Amino acid sequence: MKLKKQAKIASLFIAVFLIFYHLPLESSRFVSAIISALELARWYAREHLVLCLIPTFFIAGAMAVFLSQQAIIKYLGAEAQKLVSYAVASVSGTVIAVCSCTILPLFAGIYKMGAGLGPATAFLYSGPAINLLAIVLTARVLGWELGLARAIGAIFLGIIIGLIMHLIFRHETASSSTGFNLSEEEQDRSLFETGLYFFFMLGILITATLAEPGETAVLAAIYGYRWWLAASFALGLAVMLVRLFNFTKWKLTLLALGIMALAIVFPEVPEIPFGLGIVCFSVICLTEGPDGTRWFEESWNFARQILPLLLAGVLIAGFFFGMPGEEGGIIPAEWVQNLLGGNSWTANFFSALSGALMYFATLTEVPILEGLIEAGMGKGPALSLLLAGPAVSLPNLLVIYSVIGTRKTAVYFCLVVLSSSMAGYFYGLIV
Repeated sequence: MKLKKQAKIASLFIAVFLIFYHLPLESSRFVSAIISALELARWYAREHLVLCLIPTFFIAGAMAVFLSQQAIIKYLGAEAQKLVSYAVASVSGTVIAVCSCTILPLFAGIYKMGAGLGPATAFLYSGPAINLLAIVLTARVLGWELGLARAIGAIFLGIIIGLIMHLIFRHETASSSTGFNLSEEEQDRSLFETGLYFFFMLGILITATLAEPGETAVLAAIYGYRWWLAASFALGLAVMLVRLFNFTKWKLTLLALGIMALAIVFPEVPEIPFGLGIVCFSVICLTEGPDGTRWFEESWNFARQILPLLLAGVLIAGFFFGMPGEEGGIIPAEWVQNLLGGNSWTANFFSALSGALMYFATLTEVPILEGLIEAGMGKGPALSLLLAGPAVSLPNLLVIYSVIGTRKTAVYFCLVVLSSSMAGYFYGLIV
């Protein structure tokens, strides 16, 4: 046995040696792909980590600690009424403007709390695919037909994928209880108070991650006041923390004043006040008794599990496909464009497959598709990419694997690609 283990280690050393020995550094495309991988990782860290992903870790941690496990099981559990559970899971993404990676802590949270595999995967798929801002932008830029097809397709496919996942793995335990015990304080909280608590956290997430909407007057007005809105939601959250969990008022007040001061000094770099605010808020959580400590610990557990896999996935996606909408990956962009013309089954399948492997930040899929359509991409493959791309990516597949395992992840990926391909193909026949 010891000899076998040493042989594996030696084989690993040899493999690593051969990889570095044969690195094609003289190839400009290979070097460009490495640079693209690092550029994508840098862009992801700057644009998504602080303002988008870290808040979802806190929301997921709050779900694990403060949300009633019985409520999750009642509405999203394996034994819940299918009409209720799948309806809730498939439309919840309309108000959460998240990408395929940011949805992961929320998915892991509800799955860990006892949600059935079917509703959990329906939420995982439809969450990033159907966010309201993306639907509106799709309709405005690419036409109302494609926007409407995307909205209907995301809801319908979310339900179908969830139901098939449930049927395939119905004999397995969808999720195990993690042993969270409801404290007496939590049992005394009303549903309205708990709902407000999560409403304010989601409000901070949504307003802090709003993308610039362009020329749409209403959305432009909202975007212009997004930080005032975020501050309002943060004030509401502070009130709920004092009311529900007895957080110390002067600590939250001092934190708010510090964030405001940094926002005035660094108005063009919101990541600085937002990031330092998160660090200080984490310290406050650790000093506010068992509820705050558990909240931070659960949030940190999600971050520790998800972030390394996301980083690896982003680097791999950047290496193969480059930055979204730019040339630079090891796979030439013209290969993708040449395979996406017309409305053949092959074009739709390849569009869904490439979209499911690439990483799309929220709303970035629309300008990318606009360029591909101008280059000759068919309407059917365009819908296939819209249904598969925002919902799945190589980085998020690595994390899903760590949550539900290899078999379930493989089946989920295949269902997303095949169902998106079929939806795009039939849409192409209609239009």
